[in-house]
Amino acid sequence: MADTSFHLKVVSAEKHLYDGEVKHIQVTGSEGELGIYPQHTPLLTAIKPGMVRVVKTSGEEEFIYLSGGILEVQPTGVIVLADTAIRGRDLDEAKALESKRKAEEHIQSSHGDVDYAQASAELAKAIAKLRVIELTRR
Repeated sequence: MADTSFHLKVVSAEKHLYDGEVKHIQVTGSEGELGIYPQHTPLLTAIKPGMVRVVKTSGEEEFIYLSGGILEVQPTGVIVLADTAIRGRDLDEAKALESKRKAEEHIQSSHGDVDYAQASAELAKAIAKLRVIELTRR
């Protein structure tokens, strides 16, 4: 009989956010969206700012914001090593909106490639946070 779940760990520099069995996850990798299911081929890839959508064995979904990091898929389980990871329910919408506004202003007033790249990265993070907040509310 095929496995119906796998072990997932989501950790950041600050704390362990998730450690348990899941049906599957969805995460934004460097090459696009990835769906990870039981018995997935081993994989090591960078994670872009976005989220990990966790589908627990109960069917319940949880959304976790990731500012970037590494995804490692092994036969024994999956580890998400995030630069920053925050549960959707713990995100502050007002702060995310303010970060988005500031990043957009910075993009408009940037005077070089470095300024623009930094502002674009900050904008991507703010948009990702807002998306996680939106999905968590559903």
